[in-house]
Amino acid sequence: MTPRTRRALERARADGVELVLATGRPPRWIPQITDQLADSPAAVRYAVCANGAMVYDVVADEILHVDALAVDVLHRVAEVVAERLPGAGLAAERASTVAGNGDGDAATAPFVATAGYEHAWLNPDHVQVSDEHIFAMPAVKLLARVPGMASRDMAHRVRPALDGLAEVTYSTGSGLIELSVPRVHKASGLSWLVANSDVAGGRPIAFGDMPNDIEMLRWAGLGVAMGHGDPAAIGAADEVAPPNYEDGLAQVLERWF
Repeated sequence: MTPRTRRALERARADGVELVLATGRPPRWIPQITDQLADSPAAVRYAVCANGAMVYDVVADEILHVDALAVDVLHRVAEVVAERLPGAGLAAERASTVAGNGDGDAATAPFVATAGYEHAWLNPDHVQVSDEHIFAMPAVKLLARVPGMASRDMAHRVRPALDGLAEVTYSTGSGLIELSVPRVHKASGLSWLVANSDVAGGRPIAFGDMPNDIEMLRWAGLGVAMGHGDPAAIGAADEVAPPNYEDGLAQVLERWF
C-alpha cells in the first residue's frame, strides 16, 4: 500500500468513512493487507471474503457469516465441471473458525485440492486429498483450474449448466474459476455486513478490477473500476479510475478527502 493511498484512507476515516475489504481471498490471507493499516486511524474492522461467502471480523479474528455449498451440491457442480471442462483440477475452500486456521490434516484444513490441481498463485497453502475428499464437507468455494485456458472461456462453458446451482466468477484470467452458492457475491456479503453491524451503508463507494467485482460495483452508490481492470468490471462501473500503479484509488478519494 503506497503512502498516498494510506493518507487518503486516513483522511476518509477521519471524516467518518470506513474501509471494508471485499475480496476473493480467505480470512487467513487478510492480515497481509490489514496489518499495513493496523497502526493507522484507517485500521480495518471487517472483511468480506471468498467473494461474499464469508464475513470476517478482523479485530476479533472471527468469522461472522458463512454461505457454503452443501455436500450434495458440490457433487453435482463437480459433475458439470468434469463434463464441460475435462481434466480440470478441483480445490475446495472451507470456512475455518479463525483466520489463522491454515494447518492441520485433511479433515480440518480450510483449503484442500486434488493431485491434479495446479495453483494459479505462487504461495499455495493447501492439503492434497483424494478427489472424493473434496466433497467431504461443505465449501464456501469450489475452484476449478485448467492451466493454459482463459478463465473467461471456462466460465462461459460451465455457466449455462450451473444456472441456479452455483454462482460462477473469476478473479484472475489464468485458467481459474470460482463457484459458490447462487446469488452469493461481494455485494451480498457487504449487504449482510451493513444489515448486521454498525457499518454505515448509505452511500458506499466500491473499487474493483475483475468479474468477481461486478455485482459490488453495481450495488455501490458509486462503482469505480480500476483502469488496469478486466473489461467486464469496467463495463459494470459508473466510472474508471487510473490504474493501481498510478494510485487510482487515492486519486478518486482525493476529490472529497
